Amino acid sequence: MGIKYKVDYNFFKEWSRKMAYVLGCLFADGSLENSTYIRGKYIRFSSIDRSFVDSIRHLMGSSHTIIKFAKHGKRKAMYFLRIGSHTVYNDLEKLGLFPRKSLTMEFPRIPEFYLSDFIRGYFDGDGSVVIDKYKKNKNNKRLKAIFTSGSSKFLRTLDESLQKHCNIDGPNFYKSNKSFQLVYRSSKARKVLNFLYRDIEDYLYLKRKYDFYQSALRQLNLN
Repeated sequence: MGIKYKVDYNFFKEWSRKMAYVLGCLFADGSLENSTYIRGKYIRFSSIDRSFVDSIRHLMGSSHTIIKFAKHGKRKAMYFLRIGSHTVYNDLEKLGLFPRKSLTMEFPRIPEFYLSDFIRGYFDGDGSVVIDKYKKNKNNKRLKAIFTSGSSKFLRTLDESLQKHCNIDGPNFYKSNKSFQLVYRSSKARKVLNFLYRDIEDYLYLKRKYDFYQSALRQLNLN
């Protein structure tokens, strides 16, 4: 008999702030695995940031082992969490997550109250905040927030939602070499990031990314 691991099997059955945040993280860095040959259904989450994976495990009440894949060539070390549960898997499918989602996933229907938590979760997985230099004057700098996805449909709906809730114009959609991006600069970036971080709770944000945002505000005298 195999090892019995713990997990909150009802985690995705009802909306909460932590449920919305983890769902956003899974839309970015998670996937579903349906191993029909062993009748197993799994949720997978991976990141180069061990603390990020630890947070997801903690929020889901999981006791599953986090596996480390060592650095290899240019590839950084990766941390991997795999949770087996038909219940959790099926609940996530109902919320719009499915195997091989990266190119075709759509933005899920999120209750208004939990929208910023979901988007922050996605941003922590597939977003970035940077200090951008102007092309014509390298001495001038500005804040920039970026969301990345292989699904143009997901990002276009996300952009529409951020325009509405942050009172900004658009579109802000760009096609890069291997994916699609939403790019917000200057005041747009500030409004988007203020929306994401307006009311954060422990474990519901990636500290490294938030700390850089706060540092960027100080560097650009935006406090």
